[in-house]
Amino acid sequence: MGRILEVKDLVTRFHTAEGTVYAVNGVSFHLDEGEPLAVVGESGCGKSVTMMSVLRLLPEPPAQIASGTAFFKGRDLLKMSEEVIEHDVRGREIAMVFQDPMTSLNPVLTIGYQIEESLKAHLDLEDEPARERAADLLAQVGIPESPKRLAAYPHQFSGGMRQRAMIAMALACEPSLLIADEPTTALDVTIQAQIVELMLELRQRRKLSLIWITHDLGVVAGLAERVLVMYAGYIVEEATVDDLYDRPQHPYTLALLAALPRVDRRRNQRLKSIPGAPPNLLVQPHGCPFAPRCEFAISRCRTENPGLTDVGPNHRIACWIDVRTRKQR
Repeated sequence: MGRILEVKDLVTRFHTAEGTVYAVNGVSFHLDEGEPLAVVGESGCGKSVTMMSVLRLLPEPPAQIASGTAFFKGRDLLKMSEEVIEHDVRGREIAMVFQDPMTSLNPVLTIGYQIEESLKAHLDLEDEPARERAADLLAQVGIPESPKRLAAYPHQFSGGMRQRAMIAMALACEPSLLIADEPTTALDVTIQAQIVELMLELRQRRKLSLIWITHDLGVVAGLAERVLVMYAGYIVEEATVDDLYDRPQHPYTLALLAALPRVDRRRNQRLKSIPGAPPNLLVQPHGCPFAPRCEFAISRCRTENPGLTDVGPNHRIACWIDVRTRKQR
């Protein structure tokens, strides 16, 4: 199984009137062919900005990809011309499903038109073949009477159906990699489960590589094989799903897992929350960005930011402390 995507030392900044936002701070990760990878963390930790930087979807200015590489099938996406990445990569080889379909879909164009547009642009299909392909895609994502539904507008679809239509658009050109940016956040629990099941089925059927961005660790267990935990624009832990749940070793991961509701929790036991607030990204961090909220923090944490180090097979963390012994590494 080959490597389809390799990102190294990605740094993304936003230059605003208030100052420079240090959004992504030297992120490195890889993705193998057919692998499902999850990226988790609180809102504002850099998950979406990392993936949008890779696809060059951020407006420049105010965004600036300051450094790094992102090799996809041997080609650096960050050095491609806008014309090449627009025609050859986005939608064709790498597709993205965004968080809120109502803001991603054009409200004055039919669902059919918006799916057919991608097919015509990337695959050069004529009107009739594009319409037939669009109807087939809607059927594949579970929308009934798909030929009739092509004439519907986004407001005529429910939230779950809009998200299914977005998935159909993303899969239209049979991409190798699908990036799903919190696609179930705005949906109720039942529809969330249906969308996750649909994505798993489509991934296995099409042998897709998948990056699933989420803040919900509860979704990750049945979805991914490997997990990246992000905080303040850094990857703070990388592990297989089994290791992450059985042997979490970064204080932030421990805190996220402790905040999850559990069926075996006693009724009088309160849910835990992470104290404090996420850091102000207008201030460049010098020590560990999680130190002000960390129960394990020592003086070194406030002055030196640890890099990722191996703590086991396929398991890396960025922390000075061994949380099991509470001793410095």
